[in-house]
Amino acid sequence: MMKYLVIVPARGGSKGIKDKNIIDINGKPLLYYTITLALQLFNENKISKLVLSTDSKKIAKIGTKLGLEVPFIRPVNISGDKAKSCSYVLHAIEFYESKNIYFDAVIILQPTSPLRSYDDISGAINLFNDSKNADSLISCYADETINELILYRKDQNFAIPLNKAHNKGVRRQEHDEVYIRNGAIYIVSTKYVKKTNLLVSETPLMYEMPKSRSINLDTQEDLKIIRNIL
Repeated sequence: MMKYLVIVPARGGSKGIKDKNIIDINGKPLLYYTITLALQLFNENKISKLVLSTDSKKIAKIGTKLGLEVPFIRPVNISGDKAKSCSYVLHAIEFYESKNIYFDAVIILQPTSPLRSYDDISGAINLFNDSKNADSLISCYADETINELILYRKDQNFAIPLNKAHNKGVRRQEHDEVYIRNGAIYIVSTKYVKKTNLLVSETPLMYEMPKSRSINLDTQEDLKIIRNIL
């Protein structure tokens, strides 16, 4: 059985929505919806360790109250807007390895995806377990509308097409579905992230989720939608 370290990343310096990771969602802090599922996985021995990675003592206090282990406060130099996600993952790995605790892979569950289900995470773990040579896994949803035929870059007031056939009358049905990474679940082997400083490999496994559970809280509009759904 693989040993998984689950990291719930929740830094304090959100700009678009103040205190986003602990904002009230129908009487509960946003963190609650991710922590509840993660604790269920832990109690069922599907994961080996569950930790909150934050630079905020306020968030750490809330995480501890909700049942998460908070063995460290994330250093400032890996907590800003420009810090790469692999930095806090490597920090957590190094913290535990310094105590002779080792993991086969890391699962990242961002609080900003509160609509993911227990079955989503469990299914992603099973998929990763069954694949003997995968370095990483990402969760995605299918979108039948988006494709290169309707995508453009902007150059002053002109739309620059990404596909030269954008005006040739090609039907949407003639194109394959596009799958969009939703940020709800990441899994990466410890060996891979330590070797490459990357969380997503060149050809990651894909766990498909429905679009309805793929909203990632980023804007006030997202906040309204999530509150209504939950």
